[in-house]
Amino acid sequence: MIAVISDIHGNLEALNRVLAEIDNLKILRIWCLGDLVGYGADPNQCIETVKDRCEICIVGNHDWAALGKTDISYFNPVAKQAILWTKEVLTDESIRFLEGLDLTASEDDFLLVHASPSRPDEWEYLFEMEQFQNEFSFFTEKVCLIGHSHVPVIADENLRIHRSSVTLETGLRYIINIGSVGQPRDGDHRASFATIDEDRIEIRRVEYDVETARKKILQAGLPPFLADRLKVGR
Repeated sequence: MIAVISDIHGNLEALNRVLAEIDNLKILRIWCLGDLVGYGADPNQCIETVKDRCEICIVGNHDWAALGKTDISYFNPVAKQAILWTKEVLTDESIRFLEGLDLTASEDDFLLVHASPSRPDEWEYLFEMEQFQNEFSFFTEKVCLIGHSHVPVIADENLRIHRSSVTLETGLRYIINIGSVGQPRDGDHRASFATIDEDRIEIRRVEYDVETARKKILQAGLPPFLADRLKVGR
């Protein structure tokens, strides 16, 4: 089995809880789709944990923003404030790790990309079925795994939506958004990740210590909105 995580965003409590569940499932291979930092209060600890536990890790837009490699003028004020704070607290070791991450990776007939296969460095959000349909021409692997929107969804080439699990069909390709570990935005506050067991992919949710994550954000002087949204998954 393989576990896939994404969009941790400095939320160490959520990350540790997800990794504990992965350990309970006896999964040894873990892939990460980026955005280790931004929003949460423990960016360095999250980077260190991912570095130790993940077989593959690619870069996300908040990771690039923390390195000064992407324009943050399009970020909303709260996200911008969080990135500026993150840039100040990142260690040299954390910076070196983020700088070494690629935009995409291909493994076992899976394409890993943070946002979209067509323009992995432009951080496009995929929400509409028409968007998903257009993206299939930009990769050849059977499955493209993405994050970025923090909203889990499974879409296939026949324009069907599978909400939480799917058994891969022969001759059919898929784009799967695995959701967010550290800041879900689908109305479910629980941390989200995915498991791959041969031809079955499942999006899983786990409870974590939201209150501790909230308190850390407030103690760091980050915007209270970033703490409060964790309670409602928005």
